[in-house]
Amino acid sequence: MTRKILVTSALPYANGPIHLGHLVEYIQTDIWARFQRLRGNECYYVCADDAHGTPIMLKAREQGTTPEELIERMGAAHQRDFAGFGIAFDNYYTTHSEENRHFCELIYERLRDAGHIERRTITQAYDEREGMFLPDRYIKGTCPSCGAPDQHGDNCEACGASYSPDELRDPVSVISGERPVERESEHYFFRLQDFEGMLRDWAASGALQEEMANKLQEWFDEGLRAWDISRDAPYFGFEIPDAPGKYFYVWLDAPIGYMASFKDLCEREGIDFERFWAADSGAELHHFIGKDIVYFHALFWPAMLHGAGFRRPTTVNAHGFLTVDGQKMSKSRGTFIMAETYLRHLNPEYLRYYFAAKLGANVHDLDLNLEDFSQRVNSDLVGKLVNIASRCAGFITKRFDGRLATTLDAPELYRKFTQAGEHIADLYERREFSRMVREVMALADEANQYIDEQKPWVIAKAGDDEPRLQAICTQGINLFRVLAIYLKPVLPRMASEAEAFLALREQRWTDAREPLLGHTINRFKPLMTRVEPQRIQAMIDESRESLAPTGSQDRTTGELEGHPIAEEIDIDTFSAVDLRVAEIIAADQVEGADKLLRLTLDLGGERRTVFAGIKAAYHPEDLVGRLTVMVANLKPRKMRFGTSEGMVLAAGPGGEALWLLSPDSGARPGMRVK
Repeated sequence: MTRKILVTSALPYANGPIHLGHLVEYIQTDIWARFQRLRGNECYYVCADDAHGTPIMLKAREQGTTPEELIERMGAAHQRDFAGFGIAFDNYYTTHSEENRHFCELIYERLRDAGHIERRTITQAYDEREGMFLPDRYIKGTCPSCGAPDQHGDNCEACGASYSPDELRDPVSVISGERPVERESEHYFFRLQDFEGMLRDWAASGALQEEMANKLQEWFDEGLRAWDISRDAPYFGFEIPDAPGKYFYVWLDAPIGYMASFKDLCEREGIDFERFWAADSGAELHHFIGKDIVYFHALFWPAMLHGAGFRRPTTVNAHGFLTVDGQKMSKSRGTFIMAETYLRHLNPEYLRYYFAAKLGANVHDLDLNLEDFSQRVNSDLVGKLVNIASRCAGFITKRFDGRLATTLDAPELYRKFTQAGEHIADLYERREFSRMVREVMALADEANQYIDEQKPWVIAKAGDDEPRLQAICTQGINLFRVLAIYLKPVLPRMASEAEAFLALREQRWTDAREPLLGHTINRFKPLMTRVEPQRIQAMIDESRESLAPTGSQDRTTGELEGHPIAEEIDIDTFSAVDLRVAEIIAADQVEGADKLLRLTLDLGGERRTVFAGIKAAYHPEDLVGRLTVMVANLKPRKMRFGTSEGMVLAAGPGGEALWLLSPDSGARPGMRVK
């Protein structure tokens, strides 16, 4: 029976471009949705730009444009990048739409009328110069735990502590630089705790992966709390119907964007919206998301839907994060790669295949190892899959005018390939893509082994058994066709080119069951070429170059016109900083700290202890005996690891790309730096 399936990916935020980390999710979702269509199911894949919130408003202001112009421009860029990677959305929309406004208001009013919305006065940080309340991430100050400066209002990057903005020392607004004040405001809250019983049952129904179901249990054990769904003006979003000056929080209207995008598709294509979203719908709803937003999709979203009389998701499928060469994507190493940068250098189907070969149904992180990437594509796609067709097609074209034989040389081998189809389909269904790829490549190995054993080139050279030569090559072409169908969700462009080579209409999953016999094929053209190492290096190099400032740049000073590097200070302020040469006489790891090293410094007779965030760039043993420069008159600050009695100076973007300042030869500890 044909299934009715609606599939979504999380909505990309409309204030930045798409990078390879994003693409893990969209490629995973696209493969699954393409598989469902290939099987003959009625499957729709929708998405949209997440277009509301404070960051959008401030980004537009920074660029001297309107939020509407910003999200329109970014939406076009997102769709161009997704299309480049073969992501086949049935509809790509925006949360800044009348459909989304309608469903936000409808769901809110139903929840309100059922008693699931409460109002409460809260105290928040307020920027008086800007006339706006500040989200936690727009406040910076000194960490109350370790004393590290320039930390966000919700957590410290130096020691990992979590806290509320009012606990920060010396807080300032990221927007204006002014110290925020506390101000009261009435907010609207969704009573999530009203739905605990329903959520427990839903989480135990198989809708979530085991890891995520366990995480929900932790949240249940902590106790569910009401969720603040309102924000104060100024805010780019939808105003709450019965609350002038109050706006729906972006995380309320973002998932509702799934409904809005599908509604837009339904109006255009004549699809019955209610058959997919009604509480008693027999259709399926599958969300694909990153593990960092499970809280919203597995608690608030199903609760809102249920409370408003809509259906809950069938599944919420979370995936892990992307690393490159075993580390976080890095701008300094050139591994923070934008989608458009990749597309300028490499075939997008290389990445689709590599991600599929690494993705399972779990929530584990995925590593893009660039050397393994090159080897796997060259070995599997070029050396195995495409090689089957290229080894047989020439004989069929030259010796038989492109005509396939009317019989197979080894029908039992063909049956083995087709009988594997249901197992491979089951792996697709369960999102076990890496296992599916292994199964398909094992069959590709068998096909190549068959050709090696039959040696059609020897038969062709002898010229004494043309019917068998035609049957052997027909066998090989048919085995390739079956594998091309199995990998069509992963490699749609290659599969389409294979269909053109085989002179076939668009293939469905069931077409693999019957062999292609007595049929004329076209001349073979290479369907996949090898990954060239220089192209990977060029992509990395461009990713580094893309970090250079953009805009009008003065060739003599290197400064951007109209954009000073930093706020100016006077000479008296600078003279108050006492810079001294110091010798590092000891350097030690700091237990429990991800970024810090403990340095013991000699200032010419006086010793100081300084905690420096340079662990990623230096091994302790490499620092001992080295001269550096420190701020000697910085007020000591208490950290949970001890007291830091100054600061060493370093330059660079951070992480591994960080260099301690060192004086020229002849300097000695304690010497003043002028």
